[in-house]
Amino acid sequence: MSRAGSGFPDLRTFIQELRRNDDLAVVEAEVDPHLELAEIHRRVIAGGGPALLFTRVKGSPFPVATNLFGTAARAGLAFGSRPQRMIRRLVELAETLIPPTAGKLWSARDVGRELFRVGLRKSGAGPVSQVIDSDVRLDELPALTTWEKDGGPFVTLPLVYTEHPETGVPNLGMYRLQVHDSRTTGMHWQIGKGGGYHYNVAESRNEPLPVTVFLGGPPALILSAIAPLPENVPEMMLASLIAGSRLKTCPGPGPHPLVAEAEFALCGHVAPGERRPEGPFGDHYGYYSLEHEFPVFRVSHVSRRKDAIYPATVVGKPRQEDFYIGDLLQELLSPLFPLVMPGVRDLWSYGETGYHSLAGAVVQERYHREAMASAFRILGEGQLALTKFLLLTDSPVDLRDFRATLQHVLERTRPETDLFIFPNLAMDTLDYSGPKINRGSKGVWLGLGDPVRTLPQEFRPGTAPPAGMTSAHVFCPGCLVVGGPPASDDPGAAPRFASHPAFEGWPLVVLSDEPERAAASSMNFLWSTFTRFDPATDIHAASTRKVANHLSLEPPILIDARLRPGFPEELFCDTATSRTVSRRWSEYFPAGKKRVEMGDSQQADLD
Repeated sequence: MSRAGSGFPDLRTFIQELRRNDDLAVVEAEVDPHLELAEIHRRVIAGGGPALLFTRVKGSPFPVATNLFGTAARAGLAFGSRPQRMIRRLVELAETLIPPTAGKLWSARDVGRELFRVGLRKSGAGPVSQVIDSDVRLDELPALTTWEKDGGPFVTLPLVYTEHPETGVPNLGMYRLQVHDSRTTGMHWQIGKGGGYHYNVAESRNEPLPVTVFLGGPPALILSAIAPLPENVPEMMLASLIAGSRLKTCPGPGPHPLVAEAEFALCGHVAPGERRPEGPFGDHYGYYSLEHEFPVFRVSHVSRRKDAIYPATVVGKPRQEDFYIGDLLQELLSPLFPLVMPGVRDLWSYGETGYHSLAGAVVQERYHREAMASAFRILGEGQLALTKFLLLTDSPVDLRDFRATLQHVLERTRPETDLFIFPNLAMDTLDYSGPKINRGSKGVWLGLGDPVRTLPQEFRPGTAPPAGMTSAHVFCPGCLVVGGPPASDDPGAAPRFASHPAFEGWPLVVLSDEPERAAASSMNFLWSTFTRFDPATDIHAASTRKVANHLSLEPPILIDARLRPGFPEELFCDTATSRTVSRRWSEYFPAGKKRVEMGDSQQADLD
């Protein structure tokens, strides 16, 4: 019987449901967690295939589960429809319950019953505490090395639990862990993350921060760990709300309670002042994030089930497994946007850009430039503050349809007054388009009111194209993608192209190393454009004037999305691993077992 719409109490219950639904493939052949397992995963997800359970993983006694949430259907099954119904109901009550009356309170009794089941439930013991070992051997975990140039194996689905050193307020986040040796890992706390805030406080007091890392447990934990909740809102409460029951905890070897139904709990601390090189790592932006100094997690105990299953995921160029979780999370939280950000009617961050690189919003415009008040609200709200570029309109458009959204904005924009660039700001740690790590700029582009232009749909230049242009392709009406010389050969091509009369009438031109590929699909355009440019340095215009300290940019607006020297490498599977997986495919999925198509992981970024 399907459990869709209700919470799964642990990882294995969800895996059993996938098996019943014939949406799980069990791989009994021995596989190597160094590169091989990740490439199998990528090919399965590229083919729209099932979840995977690897029962024989080289060098480890533990089976590995991956691709658990790698389709919209599986992500929806894991988290159910109940959370969205509950959030919509809570928003409805927030809008209608004031002023409270006896009738209104009585009509809200259904929510009261649901909220009564939210919280934590203590127990004396749990499956996660069946084995507690102080002889820590992290090298026996089947942590994956997913890309050839990764700095080592990484724990890729960690649920990192910390408590504020002064207030005790808990935080649950997902921060990758590079396994350094048998007892230590890196702790990739990025800017703007709750666990990092806790560590900053502890470090300022010269105190170690106790940390517990959970692997597995209720799927609701994963969704709550990555949810962009306001600071000081406990993720464990959201997990309980999603699951529809109190989250069972039990004592552990450290100061924190353990999630009783987790598969593993790594207990230890992060010492003040200690740093160690972490990375490179093939990340969800589609490039390697580079080596940097990060804090060190020292593990004192490992608590686990006797028959623990190790959960993992693989990230890379979109679309990967995290894409489906991210989009579902946006759908789940969308009813809250107008409540916490008045004036914002709809909001969508594009997973194809790594989410933080681009967002679009439909906002109210009741008076001149009210849209900018909404823009500042968005850019000041939690993890949305890391958004690099924001498109705004005040009339209905399906933000999930990016071509339609971009066309809608370009029809209505006057870039001279509607494009705003803010330099010298903080940026997502994984975005390397800025001058250095955690530094960059933001852009806001308005397309308000009625259309002000008819957009060109074919490139018919009235003059010869600029020297060095290799091709031109229409992405959507009003947006042209052109090829040009590599940035290393001709860094000045962008301003030269922007002022060339061949592009007159086009409000937006994108200069690309791969113009045909970029224009072929929304996915390719989004990924190859917005992950590669910094608004302050890579936006050019036909001409620029300063009007009352505002830079007035005359169209066309040109985005230089060419790869620059020093930019991290794009992710590709190494040749040896690719050949191994191709050769062994029938061993992984033999005749008589569940048939699994071998997708092309090298083309996973294409629509």
